[in-house]
Amino acid sequence: MATLSVAAILAENARRRPDTTALVEGDLRLTFAEVWHRALAQAGALAGLGVRPGDRVALMAPNTAEFPVAYYAIAAAGGVVVPVHLLLSAGEVGHVLQDSGASLLLVHPTKGGTGRAAADALGVRTVTLGEEFDQLAADAEPLPSYVTRAVDDPAVIFYTSGTTGVPKGAVLSHFNIVMNATVHAFDTNDIRADDIALGALPLFHAFGQTVSLNSTWRAGATLVLLPRFDAARAIELMVKEGVNTFHGVPTMFVALAAAAQDAEALPELRVCVSGGASLPVAVLERFEAAFGARVHEGYGLSETSPTATVNQPVFGTRAGTIGHPLWGVDVEIARAEVESRVELLPPGELGEVVIRGHNVFSGYLGRPEATAEALVDGWFRTGDLGTKDEDGFLRIVDRKKDVIIRGGYNVYPREVEEVLVRHPGVAQVAVIGLPDELHGEEVCAVVVPAPGTAPDAAAITAWSREHLGRHKYPRRVEFTDAMPLGPSMKVLKRELRARYADRP
Repeated sequence: MATLSVAAILAENARRRPDTTALVEGDLRLTFAEVWHRALAQAGALAGLGVRPGDRVALMAPNTAEFPVAYYAIAAAGGVVVPVHLLLSAGEVGHVLQDSGASLLLVHPTKGGTGRAAADALGVRTVTLGEEFDQLAADAEPLPSYVTRAVDDPAVIFYTSGTTGVPKGAVLSHFNIVMNATVHAFDTNDIRADDIALGALPLFHAFGQTVSLNSTWRAGATLVLLPRFDAARAIELMVKEGVNTFHGVPTMFVALAAAAQDAEALPELRVCVSGGASLPVAVLERFEAAFGARVHEGYGLSETSPTATVNQPVFGTRAGTIGHPLWGVDVEIARAEVESRVELLPPGELGEVVIRGHNVFSGYLGRPEATAEALVDGWFRTGDLGTKDEDGFLRIVDRKKDVIIRGGYNVYPREVEEVLVRHPGVAQVAVIGLPDELHGEEVCAVVVPAPGTAPDAAAITAWSREHLGRHKYPRRVEFTDAMPLGPSMKVLKRELRARYADRP
């Protein structure tokens, strides 16, 4: 039986480069040997608490040193990590604990109230990270090494952001996660062992966990944690620590490009990766101009470990695309309306993005019907619409469920957003379809105004009319101070639709 563990990523670094700095958080600096030593001590504590191979352990912590140490401790003990989103209510945390069958919750003191309330209601044991867990680790016999797991054994269960309702647990194997981290580190972008990456993406989310934490450490590079993202603080920290690698979501790139104007110094960035949501080309251009660094946009989902495609130097980069599939992964376009089988389309045609490869998950925990709908003919159906051009570059056009049908014409919100974000009064925009008696659906733009501007709804409509087809431009423009964001920093369009549907 072939065996593999996510814990090997850290264990091998402790063996090969024990004295290299692995982790920086504030004044704390730990080498790979020190992080692994702590993880084995905590794994011993977990075993003492009754955690057995295959048991689910929930982890609720911000981007502080406690997260990666506990994450690798759970893996070393043979447990399955269940990351918990930090903005969930006690009831929502309860759903994750109950649905995953977690036997233990490791919670950071800052989230103790919410975490404990959820766990207590279900009779799940809680241990607080920091003093309590450190004491248990000090009193325990550390594990001599990590517990062996089969390659297909579950390693992590990610709860999908629930844009379609109740969050489901996507089960990822040790093979899924180790392969995604390895391919990222050695085949995708130019990652080097002496790189220093900023860990600003939430580590409880697949993007931050695989790309920032696991891939950085798979390459033997250093991770600098930023517990709370603030653009000015991020720039200061990157300059101070010599960070040359940045992974972020579009909202972070927007904020960094704006903050760069007032910064005393800027970091020399060599590798920048964007994912989590579509990056408007105007934002990419603004960021690249400010930092003098190329942005490699990629695409993935919790169900695909997460990365499926990214702009890679080997193929050249193309703004507005999500590049090419990762090494060992196939990404194609299938006929969207045929759901019972996968019918691939030729280049240039619009259809549903489908994925197969080492990154595709085992299925949704305890939901065989949902798994059967998602995994068809050996492919994972993403629910996203896209195209693939003659050169193999992929583009995401929109979510299948977000397409607006106005008067019988399809309107793709992303296309409208790409245009509107170029308006000087628009900092951020989300385009949604709202019920309309005459046209079935009407195009509505929800705008966060640019700082120091007070754009007028009629003026934005008039401006967009000049830049968009007659069926595409927004007849309605609404303003908001901030977008509702999901766990992966994606704009929750269903919340916007609910908010504005009843307004005249």
